[in-house]
Amino acid sequence: MASVFDSIRRTGFRRGPSRLFAGICGGIAAQLRVNVWIVRLVMLVLFALPVLGWGLYLVVWALTPNQSGSIPLERWLGRR
Repeated sequence: MASVFDSIRRTGFRRGPSRLFAGICGGIAAQLRVNVWIVRLVMLVLFALPVLGWGLYLVVWALTPNQSGSIPLERWLGRR
């Protein structure tokens, strides 16, 4: 039976290799095929909204696989 984490991996979205902090902006930029600095600028604007910016970023980071497919939340739960 496939887990939620396996479903997330199948989307193909990964934290990007163009990383400054956690790689979320690099992954979004790679998926959308836009310049990573445009995505970083949008994220900075979102960070002005405390819950939406920081909260969303942390949730996305916890659920987004890195380049090797490892998902932070899955590791914290001891499933991998």
